[in-house]
Amino acid sequence: MNPRPSIAFAKFVAPQSAANRKGTVFVLSADDGLSDAARAYDPGKTLDRAFPVAEFTGKFAGTVEILAPEATSLDRLVAIGAGRVSGLDEYAWLKLGGTIAASLRKATDVAVVLDLAGASPDGKDAANLAAGILLRGYSFDKYKTRKDKDDGQGSGQGGGKADPKKPVKVTIHTADPAGAKKAFTDAEAVIDGVLLARDLVNEPANVLGPVEFAARAKDLEVLGVKVEILTEKEMKKLGMGSLLGVAQGSPRGARMAVMQWNGGKPKDSPVAFVGKGVTFDTGGNSIKPASGMEDMKGDMGGAAAVTGLMHALAARKAKANVVGIIGLVENAVDGHAQRPGDIVTSMSGQTIEVLNTDAEGRLVLADALWYCNDRFQPKFMVNLATLTGAIMVALGLHYAGLFSNNDELAQRLTAAGQSTQERLWRMPLGAEYDKLIDSKNADMKNIGGRYGGAIIAAQFLQRFVKDTPWAHLDIAGTAMGSPLNEINQSWGSGFGVRLLDRLVRDHYES
Repeated sequence: MNPRPSIAFAKFVAPQSAANRKGTVFVLSADDGLSDAARAYDPGKTLDRAFPVAEFTGKFAGTVEILAPEATSLDRLVAIGAGRVSGLDEYAWLKLGGTIAASLRKATDVAVVLDLAGASPDGKDAANLAAGILLRGYSFDKYKTRKDKDDGQGSGQGGGKADPKKPVKVTIHTADPAGAKKAFTDAEAVIDGVLLARDLVNEPANVLGPVEFAARAKDLEVLGVKVEILTEKEMKKLGMGSLLGVAQGSPRGARMAVMQWNGGKPKDSPVAFVGKGVTFDTGGNSIKPASGMEDMKGDMGGAAAVTGLMHALAARKAKANVVGIIGLVENAVDGHAQRPGDIVTSMSGQTIEVLNTDAEGRLVLADALWYCNDRFQPKFMVNLATLTGAIMVALGLHYAGLFSNNDELAQRLTAAGQSTQERLWRMPLGAEYDKLIDSKNADMKNIGGRYGGAIIAAQFLQRFVKDTPWAHLDIAGTAMGSPLNEINQSWGSGFGVRLLDRLVRDHYES
């Protein structure tokens, strides 16, 4: 993959030193124009002449680039619009960082002057700007072995191996470098969790199956996470017929990873997060159309988010007790695969008539939720799953669906989504929907008709949570293939990591 940018923080330099700097410099221009610290890098007043020509007004994320600016030793001087200073919240700083990352090009030595006319960005703002650079700088290119076409070598035969690239060194000049460094240590832990989730979603299914995913979860032990891996034998002994029924068509087996971060008080009940981890979903015997099936390598986006979250919480030493559970299966087609009409018995003892083998994620989560609740008795459970195409029909690709049996939990999740811009929209639950999954032949069936598919899936899951506060996040439209933006240019977005870290941070740390 592309080497990760190196981030450092430093105090503002003296004007005479600024004029002699080399490399690339980014300055910010709000509605009130450039600050004195920014102007020190432009003694020839090149930007003052360029702004009207480029019709640059400081509008948010606008850019003006000067090559070899007059009266300096710089290679490039780039002004980034910061818009209204009053509008610079946490997400705006992330986006500004992403805008800078998008303009790095082949620079290896970069300075960012974090100063604004009429405002003094603090250490947390600097950390968020740096986090945005890392988020935008991510790319999943580990399987590309040839040079790009635009390097003069071509990408066909004779293109050769790609030369290793030097990581860009980014120094952010700020009034409070010590505070920025401290805040960035915390922010970087969360960003690493997001990038881990992206990596997992982007991996092809031939590389990342249930066993391999479980091994990636096991790697979190180096951060102090306690990780147990349940095999098929152990899950069968526990009675997880719902989850194992999905896996029975694949030779790759099934696993459940149970991750515990004990950063809170010893006697405090944990909070719990549960993820759907279908590492590839053919639909089983209710097979999906061939067109677009390759995207089903990302049907473990919920499990990826939970794994990334556990990484984030452990890396920043969150003062909370947290459980993360992921059910890992491959939904394949062969002579052993589950058939429409099969009846399975879940760990809860409830029986399920499987009318559609492509409604498999809820079958995995049913046993994972029950196991989590039964063993850990958490304060609440939140499950994440790329569960239904119906949620994309309802909400598009900018919001995830939120279903919950608890208003306080739903409100806290919604607020966390607004803060991080990983947004949620609450959807209904009700007895009218629940009766649609009653079955003539078992306690329930796994589908309930053509309409309200996302709601019916949530009603199914609710039958496995008892009275525990619970929320289901349907992230089918946001975890993979979501619209690209200033902080994500990857197919796998890592959606949910920042959202749930904020939930824990704001409400559940001691």
